[in-house]
Amino acid sequence: MHPILFKYGFIEIRFYGLMYVVAILTATWIIKHEVRRKAIAISEDDVMNLIVWTVIGGVVGARLYYVVFNLGYYLSDLKEIPAIWHGGLAIHGGLIGGISVAWFYLRRRSVAFWRMADAVAPSLILGQAFGRFGNFMNGDAHGAPTDMPWGIVFPPESIAGRQFPGVPLHPTMLYEMFFNLCIFAFIWLVLRRREHRDGYIFAMYVALYSVGRFVVEHFRADSLMFGSLRAAQMASIGISLVALAVIIAGRLWETPGEKKTKKV
Repeated sequence: MHPILFKYGFIEIRFYGLMYVVAILTATWIIKHEVRRKAIAISEDDVMNLIVWTVIGGVVGARLYYVVFNLGYYLSDLKEIPAIWHGGLAIHGGLIGGISVAWFYLRRRSVAFWRMADAVAPSLILGQAFGRFGNFMNGDAHGAPTDMPWGIVFPPESIAGRQFPGVPLHPTMLYEMFFNLCIFAFIWLVLRRREHRDGYIFAMYVALYSVGRFVVEHFRADSLMFGSLRAAQMASIGISLVALAVIIAGRLWETPGEKKTKKV
């Protein structure tokens, strides 16, 4: 694998950037489709603006989250802070940044946030799958050394190759990509087949992704650390518990208007 897809003179197209473009284009189609299907009162222009601002918020949030956990390195080389093509985007930070911007934008447009969040959820997890393929080609977000037959030796110029030259590593990017695709299939083919209370699909996406990330993080070699603990696993536990609590407290799996019957 090689991080550069195409290069001609000073023009360079990287898989990392290409996957972001693919994710955004796919997300645009999915969100527009879901907005129409769910009859959400939002204009097409506002949908496009929401996507643009959410992507910007997500990228900024993902980068700031990563920088904070590696502050010493980035303070010693400030020009590396915006160099996202060198790797270093934390998904939990991206979710925080993107969701915050989306909430503010939808609130200003008087659009129901949770109903819109359900429409956006499938595109988020699919976009994350595309992003992990970009990580694979870039040789970052890599795993620890392994003697399993599917271990991959990354090129020496990649981040993984520089850390573990000539050593087979767990392809954790592909692990998470596969798990994300499974979540997308479950949301798209199962959860969308019936009506639920607003927020259910988004909460399920958050909970399922957090479980998968917790498992995959065990095999990572470049985890962000909070003391002796893996930051992503801590965040995953907390986020999944909150999501499940919201689902249970709000009985979000019920159809709209369905009331809980009391036992006598």
